[in-house]
Amino acid sequence: MNETNPGKTTAIVAYITIVGCLIAITMNMEPKNAFARFHTRQAFGIHVLFHALAILLTYSGIVYLALPIYIFYFVLWIFGFLQVLNDKMKLLPVLGEYFQKWFTFIP
Repeated sequence: MNETNPGKTTAIVAYITIVGCLIAITMNMEPKNAFARFHTRQAFGIHVLFHALAILLTYSGIVYLALPIYIFYFVLWIFGFLQVLNDKMKLLPVLGEYFQKWFTFIP
């Protein structure tokens, strides 16, 4: 059995909304799993970015950017979720490397 299988459930939970991501963080406290940690950071980054952009667009009144933001979020989410299902640890395009650096507080 390889190391990715024990953390796969935690990684899947991480991609299910920001609440799922917070649950995944607690699920990966003990025992720690590198696969789960990697995907929890990626998913947390996707969710935080989406919510930050949604708040920014709401208060700025730039409504016409909403659809491209949703599409960007959905494409990143699908990419990350498929990596989990395929037991891969591939960084998200463009932002994945930053998410791994910024969210080092995720165990």
